[in-house]
Amino acid sequence: MLFSYKRLLKSILNVSLCATIGVTAIAAGTATKANAATEKSKELISYGEKYIGTPYLYGAVAYMTNAFDCSSFTQYVFDNFDITLPRTSLDQALKGTKVAKGYLSMGDLIFFKTNGYSISHVAIYAGNNKILHSANDGVEISDLDSTYWKKNYVTARRVLN
Repeated sequence: MLFSYKRLLKSILNVSLCATIGVTAIAAGTATKANAATEKSKELISYGEKYIGTPYLYGAVAYMTNAFDCSSFTQYVFDNFDITLPRTSLDQALKGTKVAKGYLSMGDLIFFKTNGYSISHVAIYAGNNKILHSANDGVEISDLDSTYWKKNYVTARRVLN
């Protein structure tokens, strides 16, 4: 009978170890905690807010400031902080470290599927469930908890150190 208990204990330990390794593997490469707003992230949001009201123009030329599309806006804002981003939202979604939605920090890039089939919109997390982005009405702050943004959310990336 003692032999059976040892065997049972060994099986339980093996299962626990496998479960721990599995959970760790799932979390690898994902930021698992939110960072408090830093001076740099506050400056980034403040800098981006200077452009609120700037018109939206699909395919806006990179580094043009009289109109932005979503990715030219994020590219321009982050460039001011010496962070180089690619030109499109789909390419920007490959940069930095993946962040779980529950662990967003001010300055994280958030990606949405607004065209029905792939990442097609990017915004900057501004804290308090708000996003700073260039959309149809131009550069604006929107509520991440709105039905539209919630249903189209895809992923987030941290590129700001």
